[in-house]
Amino acid sequence: MTVKLDFEECLKDSPRFRAEIEVVQNDVSELETRLDKLVKQCQAMLEAGRVYCQTSKGFVNGLRELGHHCSGDKMMEECLDKFSKKLSIILEAQGDMIETTQKSVKTKLQNFVKEDVRRFKDVRKEFERGSESLEGAQVRNAQAPRGKQHEVEEASNALLNARRAFRSEALDYVLEINVIEAKKKTDILMAVLSLMEAQAQFFQHGHQSLSELDDYRQKLNEEHTQFVLNSAREKRDMEQRHCAIKKKDVSYDDSIMDFNADAANGIAMEGYLYKRASNAFKTWSRRWFSIQKNQLVYQKKFKDQPTVVVEDLRLCTVKPCTENERRFCFEVVSPSKCCLLQADSERQQQAWISAVQNSIASAFQERREDPHSPRQRCSSMSLSSLGGGGGGGGADQESEGRKALEEVQAIPGNKQCCDCGEPGPDWASINLGITLCIVCSGIHRSLGVHFSKVRSLTLDSWEPELVKLMCELGNTVINRIYEARIDEITIKKPHPSSPRGDKESWIRSKYVEKKFIQKLPETGRNPPLRRSSARRNRATTQDRPVQRPPLKPKPNRATLPRVTGLSPSDLVQKNNTSFHKDVDEEEEDLSGLHPGALLYRSAALQNFPVMADALAHGADVNWVNVGEESSTPLIQAVTANALAACEFLLQNGANVNQADSNGRGPLHHATILGHTGLVCLFLKRGADYNARDKNQKDPITIAVDNANADIVTLLRIAKMNKEMREMDGAFGQSGDETYQDIFRDFSHMASNNPEKLKRRSADPKT
Repeated sequence: MTVKLDFEECLKDSPRFRAEIEVVQNDVSELETRLDKLVKQCQAMLEAGRVYCQTSKGFVNGLRELGHHCSGDKMMEECLDKFSKKLSIILEAQGDMIETTQKSVKTKLQNFVKEDVRRFKDVRKEFERGSESLEGAQVRNAQAPRGKQHEVEEASNALLNARRAFRSEALDYVLEINVIEAKKKTDILMAVLSLMEAQAQFFQHGHQSLSELDDYRQKLNEEHTQFVLNSAREKRDMEQRHCAIKKKDVSYDDSIMDFNADAANGIAMEGYLYKRASNAFKTWSRRWFSIQKNQLVYQKKFKDQPTVVVEDLRLCTVKPCTENERRFCFEVVSPSKCCLLQADSERQQQAWISAVQNSIASAFQERREDPHSPRQRCSSMSLSSLGGGGGGGGADQESEGRKALEEVQAIPGNKQCCDCGEPGPDWASINLGITLCIVCSGIHRSLGVHFSKVRSLTLDSWEPELVKLMCELGNTVINRIYEARIDEITIKKPHPSSPRGDKESWIRSKYVEKKFIQKLPETGRNPPLRRSSARRNRATTQDRPVQRPPLKPKPNRATLPRVTGLSPSDLVQKNNTSFHKDVDEEEEDLSGLHPGALLYRSAALQNFPVMADALAHGADVNWVNVGEESSTPLIQAVTANALAACEFLLQNGANVNQADSNGRGPLHHATILGHTGLVCLFLKRGADYNARDKNQKDPITIAVDNANADIVTLLRIAKMNKEMREMDGAFGQSGDETYQDIFRDFSHMASNNPEKLKRRSADPKT
């Protein structure tokens, strides 16, 4: 025990002793105030903890009840059951910790204040009374007159007794001071130590309980990732279906009804009809009718048992009814009764009559596939009959798809996310030509399709020309463009574990604000590019259907330079020098080209890095060169028969129907030059096959004049398919399977075997 005050000093009752006592008294008073406040705060904490535990138990019970509600989903039920049990265990441990805190902290501190501090105060009062008595005895002793001996003796005895009592009380007071100083340390330290031990046990117990779920949580995280992918795929499918339905004519008030005898749920036709009752009042009631299992039934509510109107459709007939005063009525007549029904419109009336008639016919014959039906013959027709060669079966297409995706992932830099470096990215931006992780793909999707078009490498279907486009670029090439000045910027590139906010800020700075691209020099006013002599010669012969001059040789992609620190204009100049030095063209300086002109020249050269660089610097994808008959970059790519370059421009917003000064769009030029693959691509992208040039020739007429059978076939099939859909109206399908198969085969050939599309029909007699 540390001695706060000396016992010998208290017997002297010196000013030093009095000063030390005053300091101790102030300290004990301050300690009492702070302990009272701490006890109250501890009580409030304990009450709040009990309320929290009680509320948390209610929440855990809610989780448990939700798990019981999801009893049909084993994964959800198991997840909620496991988590609710572990949370219950943790809450019980927290309740134990609260009780321990109550006993070890609040009780100890409260007892210290109520007992020890109170005892100290009582002893202090005794000391003060003794001090006052001693002081009074000393005064009386000093005032006793010398001549009165009895008064002197009484004063002396009183002083002796007062001094003895004071010194005894002073010793007791000093002892109490030393005791409370020592106990203050032990009690407070013990209370805090007990609190920390209780907290440590609580958190250790909680950590141990949750650690038992580590494997399960990891498994659940993997399943959640798969759920996210499945949800994205389902959302895409629903959006596509929604878009397809919206394209139909739904301006009328009738319900959309389709007769389907082979429906999976067995319901061939269903919808609302008015039914006239057979009672004396002949009332009309609106009911939900359906044709199923060769029966006509109706019901008022979904849970109601259907009421059968016709037991067997083979025993009835249907006919319109014009005798009733109500419109759109028809009768279903069976041997036992006649049922009068009313539709909402004439179109619905005819649809129901046809549905009943078709159901009657179906009931009389066995449903079977007819291999000699016109539909089957059309679907099984091979592309070789069209003069092109087959594109392979479904299994071959799947194999080609897997091979194509492997090619995309094998491009330099594509094995890591382009923006954060996450390994194994399975998403892509098709207009930028890069691969992305799922987090960065979500951020790219939020930028809008005018900045980035996101597609899944594993869930979405990929057209061959799109795969070919992805193989032309890649993460390394694009990052050299969009991160050219990254060393000059203080912003750090995010890594896979960076927060989503950091990744989003980086991606917006990189693609929207374009902070890291290499700034181009000021070029001033952009003059029109001059036409080379070779292009002038070609332009004078394009209108002639026969004896077209040979095209300028297509550059080899393997020899095109990638972006390696040279400016875009240097790359274009290098390409012009290496690939066209043997062509009689006028020399032109490309060092100061405007981004639009740079895109125009690089599109003809099929130089994808330079095209991407030009777009990054703000090039207008539909830039018009007034010096070459208002030609566009897309038309330049057509001239070079660059399928992937055309796809790149279209994905970045190029207008597939923008015409030059001769009224010819990309489809006209592809038809004139006999580029079948490009014709197929433009038709799939919505090109207008009825557009006429200044000579009033549409692409079909040009293809017939050039005797190009493949292109004539494609144009006529596209036109016929559209006319059939328009003729069918709202009941038309989104696309005939044969039409889609033929275009799919042409796309595969254009991307993988373009030599098969080199026609032998230059002779008009062919």
